[in-house]
Amino acid sequence: MRYTRTALTILTLTALAVTTGCSVEKDGGDSGTDASAQCGSGKEFLIGMSQANNAEPYRQVMNDDVTTAAKAVTGFQVVVSDAAQDNSKQVADVENFLSQGINLLIISPNEAKPLTGVVKKAYDKGIPVIVLDRKVEGDAYTAFIGGDNVAIGKAAGEYYAKTLLPQGGKVVEISGLPGSTPAAERAQGFREGIASNPKIEIVATQTAEWLREKGQSVMDAMLKAQPDIDAVYAHNDPMAEGAYLAAKAAGKESAIKFTGIDALPVASGGIKAVEQGRLQATFQYATGGREAIDLAKKILVDCSKDVPKSTTLGTTQITKENAAQVYTELGGKQ
Repeated sequence: MRYTRTALTILTLTALAVTTGCSVEKDGGDSGTDASAQCGSGKEFLIGMSQANNAEPYRQVMNDDVTTAAKAVTGFQVVVSDAAQDNSKQVADVENFLSQGINLLIISPNEAKPLTGVVKKAYDKGIPVIVLDRKVEGDAYTAFIGGDNVAIGKAAGEYYAKTLLPQGGKVVEISGLPGSTPAAERAQGFREGIASNPKIEIVATQTAEWLREKGQSVMDAMLKAQPDIDAVYAHNDPMAEGAYLAAKAAGKESAIKFTGIDALPVASGGIKAVEQGRLQATFQYATGGREAIDLAKKILVDCSKDVPKSTTLGTTQITKENAAQVYTELGGKQ
């Protein structure tokens, strides 16, 4: 039956909503859905986008990519919820989507283990689930889209070993949220990448939970404990920028080299930070938002039953030499 205006209003009020359509054809209640039975052109579909934390610029760009891509698909309506880095809230957000009868779930989990159960619940109900960027445990989902974080971390490590610190040096690592898969994988890859240069030493590792402000406070404490730091490997660009600000406050920004990951093509993103000299390098980690909507269209509109279980997005190393070019190629606005 058709989604009622009342139900849609409730859903809109309980989520940060971005609309790209109007009503939605979908069985309501908590009885689940059968994508293969309801798919097809000329229909309307409600997609729930469960975001881990809108406070991270990367995640806001991901939301924008999802909603912008959805606007190009007739019949797609997307509602976005913000878990604000709270696992319990994200579980509740997904439960809310299920109770409202979404046709497809896109989720970027805050942490893997706490979100695995509710993702499996949606999947077991027959709702297609696209896991974006961060993984869950097991394989109870339709598809995963994201970068190869081990490969990106390894590329960063090799850059340190061969280019940034060829003579060796002391590195501090500012990591992402413990329990999130990118944090573990970017740490693993980096260690693999620097293995060829035994003169590089990771003298401290501390989490800043993906946040710029925490990156700054963590770096401030690290500078007091490790006054002879040569470089900072941060798991994302905002934390690298926070570390730079702490070093600048201590008068050490020119003596320390900083790198990040993400390379968002926005004025406040890592590419511009490289171009302007605050970061020595960053590594692109595409949001996958457009790819997620492309896959949703195949499932819901084209009725495809054979979609890839895993899609790995590529990366690009960005230094001052190619920053302006890559920024333009990725659609960045001046």
